[in-house]
Order: sequence, then C-alpha cells, then structure tokens
Amino acid sequence: MSAVLLALVIASKLDQDNRIRLTGRFVAVDGDTLAQGNQRFRLEGIDAPEIAQTCGVEPAVDPCGSSARARLAAFVSEPSFSCSGGGVDRYGRQLVRCVADGLDVNRAMVREGLAVAYGDYGGEEAAAREEGLGIWSGPFDRPSDWRRIHRAGMEETEHASGLFALLRRWLGIN
Repeated sequence: MSAVLLALVIASKLDQDNRIRLTGRFVAVDGDTLAQGNQRFRLEGIDAPEIAQTCGVEPAVDPCGSSARARLAAFVSEPSFSCSGGGVDRYGRQLVRCVADGLDVNRAMVREGLAVAYGDYGGEEAAAREEGLGIWSGPFDRPSDWRRIHRAGMEETEHASGLFALLRRWLGIN
C-alpha cells in the first residue's frame, strides 16, 4: 500500500515538473481562450460561452460570450497574471491553468457563472447554478451545444452558397 502511495506522489511531482510557467502579455480571445503572439492557450477544465453566444430570453438577453471574454480580459490585465500548462487539446492549443493576484482564474470563471465545468470545478458550477450567477440566471445553451447547433447552421449555409455559386457559374451569371 505505501509503495502505491509513494508511486502516486512521485508521478504527481513529475507531472508538475512537466508543466511550464507562462508569463507576459496575453490577450483574451474569448472566455476560455488566450493568445500570446501567434500561440493559443485554452483554460483547462472549463468551457465558456462562445463570443457570439447570448444567454437568457427577451427582454433579458445577456451577451454572455462577450461578458465571459470581458471578465477574462480583466484577469489578464492584472500584473501578476500567469499560467502554467503541459497538455495540448485537439486543436493544438496548450491547456493552461491561470492565476491572477493569487486567485485561480479557471475556478473563478466557473464560480462567477461565466463558464461551465469541463472535467473540473463541478462544485463551483453547482454553487453558481444555485445562486443564479451569470449564465445560470436564465436559460442558456451549454457552449458545446451552442457550437454544435451553430456549426451545423454554418455548414448548411456554406453548402447552400457553394451550390448557388456552382449554379451561377453553370448558368454564366456573375
């Protein structure tokens, strides 16, 4: 039993040693993505609304995607802002956990109702939901659902415009 515990402690330490620390100027692309130069970073363990996503219903529609980005931008503007990461997501973005003034930014984004938990921070999501904070103040689509719905709509639009372009060329119409 103690050998297993020792192995877990060593593995955990090695995992921490593989994480690199990132400092410098970051830009908030959206509520869970950062840019630094041409590199992109994804906040690990959360999923924030997309920049064009809205939450709620009329007359209380919230631009929740823009709100999440604005909050992340506020964290990024802190002089002490830094991130550490080690993994990479399927889009090639480095997965990071960030800190500003000693505050876990990823955790705060979920706790403030500006992102949903995505593998981590389930307790923070439950608390934000119970208090009706941010996205939890009314109906909304989870970011993954919103992307799926809107990606399908974009693909249909792109497909239709491609067919119209082909038809115009075939008919000789510019």
